[in-house]
Amino acid sequence: MIDLKDYLNPVSLESPEYIAGDAGFPHSISVHTDSTTLKDISKYKIALLGVPEGRNSPGKGSEKGPDSIRAELYRLARIPGKSRIIDLGNMKKGVTFNDTIAGLTDMLTLLIGENIFPVIIGGSSSLAIAVDNALSNLKIKYTLAAVDAKIDYTSEKKNPDSFSYLNSILHNHKSTFSHYINIGYQTYLNDQQVVNRFLKRKSELVRIGDVRKAIYLTEPLLRDSDAAFFDISAVRQSDAPGTICPSPNGFYGEEICLLARYAGISDNLKLFCIFDVNPELDIRNQTAGLAAQILWFFLEGFSQKQYEAPLLGSSNSGRFIKYHVRITDLEDDLIFVKSNLTDRWWMELPSGDDKFSYIACSHEDYLKANHNEVPERWVLGNQRIK
Repeated sequence: MIDLKDYLNPVSLESPEYIAGDAGFPHSISVHTDSTTLKDISKYKIALLGVPEGRNSPGKGSEKGPDSIRAELYRLARIPGKSRIIDLGNMKKGVTFNDTIAGLTDMLTLLIGENIFPVIIGGSSSLAIAVDNALSNLKIKYTLAAVDAKIDYTSEKKNPDSFSYLNSILHNHKSTFSHYINIGYQTYLNDQQVVNRFLKRKSELVRIGDVRKAIYLTEPLLRDSDAAFFDISAVRQSDAPGTICPSPNGFYGEEICLLARYAGISDNLKLFCIFDVNPELDIRNQTAGLAAQILWFFLEGFSQKQYEAPLLGSSNSGRFIKYHVRITDLEDDLIFVKSNLTDRWWMELPSGDDKFSYIACSHEDYLKANHNEVPERWVLGNQRIK
């Protein structure tokens, strides 16, 4: 068991930027300060963890992101309900970037292994390597959902950084990475060869325009993911100027917060990260303020979470309704499962030995099947299982 104090710098609540009103965010959580001990964190469900690391990134100022975001987060209202959240403070910065990655890997392996949900406040997205290391150490075959304007992969041979962390993950033979989802990529910012490479891998890539037409269709994508990375550059520059690669186009603040809430209510998610806020490029803390609200909506969604996925295989729970849909040219019916409590939908797929896997889907997928059309999520899910 690692000693957390060897890895963490506590939060100083006496700092003027962290002082909140009586109904403020810090009053609904526990905070690791100089006067508190960290002997037993098993009673907590969520752990906030700042990682002030900007090396291996063109945006060096992102190392100041965690403190800037935390200052804005502490000014927000408390999270409804009893969420059992602890703010662990900031990771101690390693002598080298790889030292930071090793320390963060240890922390995430411990937290996820103890069934505590880590929320990483970055720092740059190059920290994703530690996420891959931790999930791979725990033998978790995982799906990664990135809300990002770019697919962070390059065909060039160079040291991986915040724009190419997927290179490290894909080329790591020990990695348990399984499936990639990108929500909100912008075509004109991405190399088409990279896009084609990920489409060949059966990745699910959803352009910004398609997301904005029907943003609710992203909820099943996040519901089936194990890790969610939110890069602040996915937001348009007018709403979030404080990042190294802003774009005139992107999500509005309200939209990115809704996506964060979808991630919060996900049954399957094991880790949430927000990356690449650069206070040195910010205007009146606007980007840090939005990042804080993204975290707030994620935590609010988490507090409303309904753990339905473990119950899907139970035919006697009375919580679900099964629908069998016959489609021409398919041997077996498509089986859809709907929750009576949340109105969420899944597709049931056979995975061998009389066992079944469940793929999150939408009501629209069910309607497509009723019009004799095989939903794309069923095709991709079936290919991954086989």
